[in-house]
Amino acid sequence: MECSLTARDRVGLQDFVLLDAYTSETAFLDNLRKRFHENLIYTYIGTLLVSVNPYKELGIYTKKQMDVYMGVNFFELPPHIFALADNVYRTMISETNNHFILISGESGAGKTEASKKILQFYAVSCPSTRLLDNVRDRLLLSNPVLEAFGNAKTLKNDNSSRFGKYMDIQFDHRGAAVGGHILSYLLEKSRVVHQNHGERNFHVFYQLVEGGEDDLLRWLGLQRSCQNYRCLVKGDCAKVTSINDKNDWKTVRKALSIIEFSESDIEHLFAIIASVLHLGNVQFDANIRGYASLSNSNELHWLSKLLGIQTHVLQEGLTHRKIEAKAEEVLSPFTTEHAIYARDALAKAIYGRTFNWLVNKINESLANKDSSRKTVIGLLDIYGFEVFHVNSFEQFCINYCNEKLQQLFIQLTLKSEQEEYEMEGIEWEPVPYFNNKIICDLVEEKHRGIISVLDEECLRPGEATDLTFLEKLEETLNGHPHFVTHKLADQKTRKTLERGDFRLLHYAGEVTYSVKGFLDKNNDLLYRNIKDVMRQSQNNIIKLCFPKTEPDTKRRPETVATQFKSSLAGLTDILMSKEPWYVRCVKPNSGKQPGRFDDVMVRHQVKYLGLMEHLRVRRAGFAYRRRYEVFLQRYKPLCPDTWPNWKGTAAEGVQRLVKHLGYKPDEYKMGRTKIFIRHPRTLFATEDAFDVCKHQLGTANKTPARLLTFFLILEIKLSFCSLKFIKGFMTRNQPACMDNSEYLAFVRQNYLTRLKDNLPKSILQRNAWLTAPPIMQEVQRSVTKHLGTSQMPLSSWFILQLKATASSLFRGRKENYPFSVARPFADTRISEQDINIKVLQTICQEGVKYSVPVIKYDRNGFRPRFRQLIFTQVAAYLVEEGKVKQRMEFSSLRGVSVSNLSDNFLILHIACDDVKQKGDLVLQCDYLFEALTRLSVVTNNKNLVKIVQGSVRFDIQPGREGFVDFKSGSESMVYRAKNGHLMVVSREMREIN
Repeated sequence: MECSLTARDRVGLQDFVLLDAYTSETAFLDNLRKRFHENLIYTYIGTLLVSVNPYKELGIYTKKQMDVYMGVNFFELPPHIFALADNVYRTMISETNNHFILISGESGAGKTEASKKILQFYAVSCPSTRLLDNVRDRLLLSNPVLEAFGNAKTLKNDNSSRFGKYMDIQFDHRGAAVGGHILSYLLEKSRVVHQNHGERNFHVFYQLVEGGEDDLLRWLGLQRSCQNYRCLVKGDCAKVTSINDKNDWKTVRKALSIIEFSESDIEHLFAIIASVLHLGNVQFDANIRGYASLSNSNELHWLSKLLGIQTHVLQEGLTHRKIEAKAEEVLSPFTTEHAIYARDALAKAIYGRTFNWLVNKINESLANKDSSRKTVIGLLDIYGFEVFHVNSFEQFCINYCNEKLQQLFIQLTLKSEQEEYEMEGIEWEPVPYFNNKIICDLVEEKHRGIISVLDEECLRPGEATDLTFLEKLEETLNGHPHFVTHKLADQKTRKTLERGDFRLLHYAGEVTYSVKGFLDKNNDLLYRNIKDVMRQSQNNIIKLCFPKTEPDTKRRPETVATQFKSSLAGLTDILMSKEPWYVRCVKPNSGKQPGRFDDVMVRHQVKYLGLMEHLRVRRAGFAYRRRYEVFLQRYKPLCPDTWPNWKGTAAEGVQRLVKHLGYKPDEYKMGRTKIFIRHPRTLFATEDAFDVCKHQLGTANKTPARLLTFFLILEIKLSFCSLKFIKGFMTRNQPACMDNSEYLAFVRQNYLTRLKDNLPKSILQRNAWLTAPPIMQEVQRSVTKHLGTSQMPLSSWFILQLKATASSLFRGRKENYPFSVARPFADTRISEQDINIKVLQTICQEGVKYSVPVIKYDRNGFRPRFRQLIFTQVAAYLVEEGKVKQRMEFSSLRGVSVSNLSDNFLILHIACDDVKQKGDLVLQCDYLFEALTRLSVVTNNKNLVKIVQGSVRFDIQPGREGFVDFKSGSESMVYRAKNGHLMVVSREMREIN
C-alpha cells in the first residue's frame, strides 16, 4: 500500500480506508474511477477486494504474476486477486483453520472469472505431485462443466451463472489441494422452458447442437440447427458473437473425461439433454371433447428411445393425470393448457434433477478418501442483487439471498474489527450501521413473513391465485415500512405501481416485484403419475434422479421458497464457522465497453454491495494499522534515533519515531503488536516526509559509504584534507612506512578513543567489542588471550551466555538443575532437514531460532502425542509432522510454569478469550532447561518462567480449567488421577555437594 501513496493524486488510493472523506460516495467514486482509467481494476477496503470488470485483457494473470504474489505480505504489492488468494492460503496454513472467500456482484461484474483466477492461482502455487495434479485438474475442469449446465446468456451477461455455487477446496497438512466439494443453490429451472427476448437457454443445449459430432447427433435424433428447437429460440438469440459453442463443446467433452465420467454416463447425460430438446417440441391439439392430444409422434419416438420408456406410457403421462376417487385411481385427461403445464414441469424436473446428479458426480470425483483432518478454503460465487424491468419470483429469492449475506457480512466485519481491537488492547467504540434484520424478517418470519404467506396460499384448499396471494400480503403486512403495494401506497407512489405488484425497500434500494407466476414457481409441482412414468426409464441417470424409493406421500413437498430458505440457513452456518474474506465485483457499464465508467450505474452497485457500510465500519476508529516491525522498517530514516539501526524492541522504536514526528496523542494508539493511526492525513504527512528523505538518501548514496565516512572524519578531526592523508588511506593495508605512518597513528588514536567509551560490560559479551581496524587486530587478540577467551568460537560464546542465563533462571529453584549444568547446550535439537518443508516455508520469514522434540498432553484426557516445538523470532509453533497444530505469538504468551521438582514438564499459558481458540499447552521436554532458556532469550523476557510448588492451573479453553499436580516419589510416573487432574510424579534427587 505505502509504495503508492506518493502517486495517490494520479492513480488514486490503493485502499479506500485511507480516504479522508470516507463517508462521501462522491469521493469513493472518484477514487474508483481514477484507478479504473489507469487500468488499475483492484482496490482494497482493508482486506476486502473491490474488482471492476475492465472488459479487456490486461495481461495481469500470467504465471509470472502469480510468482510475484506468492508468499508476499498482503499490502506489500499493488492490490490483486492473487494477493488475496495467497494471503488466505498462507493464513490457513499458519493458523490451521478454515476460511471462505465470498465473491459477489451483479451479473456481468466478473464473479465467475474471479473464482476461476483464484482456482488457477491455487493450482499453480500449491505443492504438486502426479496424484495432486489429478485433483487440481478436476477442480479446474469442474468449472467449464458447471458453466455449460448452469450458465446462460442474459441481457446483462453472456456467461451469467443461473445458480449459486459454494465450493470447498480441501488442503492437507502440507498445504496441497487434495479434494473438494460443491454445493449448488436455486438453479433457474424456468429458463429451460422460457427465455426473455435477448436471452438464451443454458449453454449446453447450444454446445451440443452446434459442436456435437455428426454420429452423436444422428443417434440423438438432433439436427444441426438451433432454430429447429422451440426451447432454444424463445429469446430470439441463439447465436452470440462472443460465444464459440463449438470450442466450448470440445472443452466440456474433455473435462467430463478428466473428471472421470464413464462413457456410459456421458452417453446417458447427452441423451437427457437431447430429450429436453425433443420434449420442448412436443405440441398438443384439442380433440373434439376439448382434451389434449399429441400432435407430433416423431418427437415422442425420440423421447421413448432416449429415456428408455415405452411410447404409450409416455403419451399417457403427458396427456392424463391420476386422480384418487374413493378406493381407486382414475385417469383424468388434461386440457391443452394443463398438458402444456405438465410438459414444461417435466422438462424443468428432468433438467433440475440431472443438474443435481451432475454436481454429486463431480463431488464423487473430487472427494478425498483420506479421513485425516483437512483445512478448507471455501469459494462462494453467488448471484448478486438483481433489478430488472420486470422482477419475478427468481429475483425475489436472489435478493432475499443478498439480504441474508449482507446481514452476515456486517456481523462478521464488526466481529472481526472488534476482535482485532480487543486483541491489541485498543478500546472498541460501537459503530452505528443500518441493521437489515427488519428486511430479512419481512421475508422469512414465521407466520407473518412473505415466504410463510406464499406457502399458505400455495397449500390452502380453494382457488388460490397470484392475486389472492397479493391480497393476503396486504392484509398481513399493512403498515410495514419496507413493504408497499398499489392498494397501500399514497397517491404519488401508486402511479409507479401496477395492481399486481408489490415493492420492497431492500438495503440496496427499492425493487418492484410482479406477483405473476409466484404460486406456480413456488409450487414447482410435478404430477405423481408423471413421476411414475419417469421411474420406468432405462436411462441410468434418470433412474437415479427419479428413484423408486422416493417418498410419494400424499403430503405436498416443501415449496421452492422454503427449500431455499433452509439451504440459506445451512449456508450461513457453514460460513459462520469459517474466517471470511470478500471480493466485491463491480460492473462499470451496461454495454460491456472497455474504458467506460458509468457513474450512475457504479454508484448504485457501491450502495447495494454495502461498500460504504463496510468502509464506515473499517474507519470507525483507526484508518491505518501496521505491525510495529513493518512500520519501523519503512519509516526509521525519519528519526536520527532509529536510523540506520534501532537496537531496542520494534514497539519502542515506533514510539520513539512517532514522538520525533510530532504525532498528537489522539492521532494514534499503540497496540500490543501494531500501531493504529486514526487519520489518513497523518499517514500522508509521514509518507511525504519519507519521500523527501528517500530522495536525500538516494543522493548521498552516490558516494561510496566508506570514502564518505573517511572524508567526514578528516573534516572533523583535522579540518583539512591533505594529500598525505589521502596517500596514507590508500596504503593503509601495507607495512608501516613514511607514506602511511601519520594516517595509521590517527587510526590507532581514533579507535582507542572510541573504545574507552564503549567497553563491554562483561568479557562474555564478545560481540560487544568494537571491531578493530587491521592495524589494531593483533593488539585485540593479545587482550582477549590475556582474558582467557582466545580461540573460542562465536557459537561457544553464545552457548556460554545461555548457560549463564539458565543459572539465573533455575539455580537453587528447581531440584534437578544441578544435574543439567554439565550437559552441553546445543544450537538446536531438530535440524532443518528434519522439519517438514511446508512448515519451513510457512515460518521461514520469521526466522527459526530453535527446535526441540516434545510430548504434548491433550487438554481433555491427557493423551500423550509426539510433537515438534519450534521457536521463531515472534512465535512458538507446535508441529505434528508436516502440520502446524498451533501458533502462539510471544506477545500472547502470559507465562510458563514449571515445578520445583525433578520432572521435565512445562505449561505454556496463552492469552485466550475466544471459546473457539485453543487453550494452554501441557508439554514434556527432555531438554527442559535448554528450551526454556532459549525461550526467555528469544522473547527477551527473563521473568517469563515461573517456578511453582504443588499444582498448576491451566486453561483448557476460556471458562474451562484443568490442573497438573506435581509430587516426588520413588519412581517417575505420569497418569490421570481420579480427580481428573494430570498427576506428574518425579523421582527424588540426591543433592550434589
